[in-house]
Amino acid sequence: MKAKTLGFVHTSATLVPLFQQLSSEHLSGVETFNIVDDSLIKDVIKKGKLMPNTAARVVNHVKAAEEAGADVILVTCSSIGVAIETAATLCNVPVIRVDQAMADEAVQISDKIGVIATLPTTLEPTSDLVRRRAVAAGKNVTIVSKLCDGAFEALMSGDAAKHDEMVAKALKELMQEVGVIVLAQASMARVVDGLSEAEKVVPILASPGIAMKKLAEIYF
Repeated sequence: MKAKTLGFVHTSATLVPLFQQLSSEHLSGVETFNIVDDSLIKDVIKKGKLMPNTAARVVNHVKAAEEAGADVILVTCSSIGVAIETAATLCNVPVIRVDQAMADEAVQISDKIGVIATLPTTLEPTSDLVRRRAVAAGKNVTIVSKLCDGAFEALMSGDAAKHDEMVAKALKELMQEVGVIVLAQASMARVVDGLSEAEKVVPILASPGIAMKKLAEIYF
């Protein structure tokens, strides 16, 4: 029997090792490959939103992953969520948003959900997804969105410590208001790992691990 293949579409090369590690943890005997195009996320950040031509390129990458033999495609960036959903309607294989399983889990945990991001372009699509998944689950939720302004710029300029400090502070503030927190970007997960158990007063969900676990359950 031919081994199944999982194709990843990333907007940052930094996510490749993270998902390789998760693949080895959750998926045995599954082949993987990566398509990386960081111009997508750079374009979204520059324009402040997902533009039609950028969305079209996302769709092309997803189609290319299908042509390359992927049985399932996971797109690991939340900022391009709407384009991923469009691509899913044009493919013959499942196309998954990295944050969907996380959103589903969040709406089951609490009706007060915090969404935190370091980029406004990720905050809105993730909040929107949580809102729609809540409706699909028949839940009435309140979403509290929080932007860590300047943290992404700090990370890009090489000051990871400043980024982590800003995100940690915002997380602690948000925990006072909600019953569960959703991280809109995978890059923030390591900040959570740096918090002590006592500081984590509510569950904090990061999409990569949850997405891979769900993929393993459903498809592999």
